Amino acid sequence: MAAQVQLSDDEALVLFELLSSGKFAPATDIAEAHALGVVLASLEKQLVAPFASDYTKQLEAARSCLVARYGG
Repeated sequence: MAAQVQLSDDEALVLFELLSSGKFAPATDIAEAHALGVVLASLEKQLVAPFASDYTKQLEAARSCLVARYGG
């Protein structure tokens, strides 16, 4: 069985930053840590924004869009 998750570009970028920055509380369960690692690796393969010179600007724009879309 395989699950497929669709994220908007903004959601993917903000989630990538959360998982790669270490700000997310470490998983206490080894299986959870592996699952989060798989999600991060998948995002790393797909996203080009983290390697752009204006990454910080793109990330802030993505955060603003999500707050506008979902509320804050």
